[in-house]
Amino acid sequence: MHYIHAIDSIKLASTKNIIKIEMTKNAMANWRARSVASGIHFFISVSIAGLAGMLVFVLWYPYPYSEISGGRQLFTLVVAVDVVLGPLMTLIIFNRAKPRRELLSDLTVVAMLQLAALGYGLWTVFVSRPVHLVFEYSRMTVVHAIDTTPDLLAKAPPGLQRLPLRGPTVVALRPFESPAEEFDATMAALNGAPLAARSDLWQPYVTATPRILKEAKPASDLHGHFPGQADLINQAIAATGRSVAGLRYLPLLDRHVAWTVLLDAVTAEPLGFVPLDSF
Repeated sequence: MHYIHAIDSIKLASTKNIIKIEMTKNAMANWRARSVASGIHFFISVSIAGLAGMLVFVLWYPYPYSEISGGRQLFTLVVAVDVVLGPLMTLIIFNRAKPRRELLSDLTVVAMLQLAALGYGLWTVFVSRPVHLVFEYSRMTVVHAIDTTPDLLAKAPPGLQRLPLRGPTVVALRPFESPAEEFDATMAALNGAPLAARSDLWQPYVTATPRILKEAKPASDLHGHFPGQADLINQAIAATGRSVAGLRYLPLLDRHVAWTVLLDAVTAEPLGFVPLDSF
């Protein structure tokens, strides 16, 4: 009798061990399947992010606006959340034991949520994009789409009433027509309406060439102002394809960042940028 009980106990223990082994195998197989599904999802997400990056950095935020206008930071935040969120959700919900239709439905919901998040993020980047590099009387200022208002945009010259979609274009502020207009614009700026974004004051950049060149300073002065940054200045000058004598400069302001823009000494065309605050 004891012998029979011993055999039964051994059989029971063996059965339990077999069940545990099978459960472990199934768990490992399911984890591998989840990891593969999550990895595929991650690869797809990165590929889509790469296409979105081309849209952002080629059309909306070409250099140097990817740096001075916050395009790189905005895009990195949007993509980091999106690329991590989707694959992580796939890792959590994927289960081979689920019916095929249910699993497909779950993955579809994840993809829709991810695309919605990416779409909202890209829209935020789009409405914050730089649209104009504006000569603002004594400096250059970057204006963003979100800074403009439809009512003032309708008062801009005919060629400037639509905001560009392919990177910033150059415009200038016209001289004030009266002290009252200057006072109103100054008070509006003090209340948070950027002066450079006053599209009713915009005029074609070329019409302001004499005023721009009058305000701009010789590029050679930069070496005197920044003696420790000679290499950086020389690289920026060389990138323009002009000699230092053929260039002038103005300080450049974009929200909380100050750089320097290099201008052609004859046409005032912006040719290069230096990450130095020349105010």
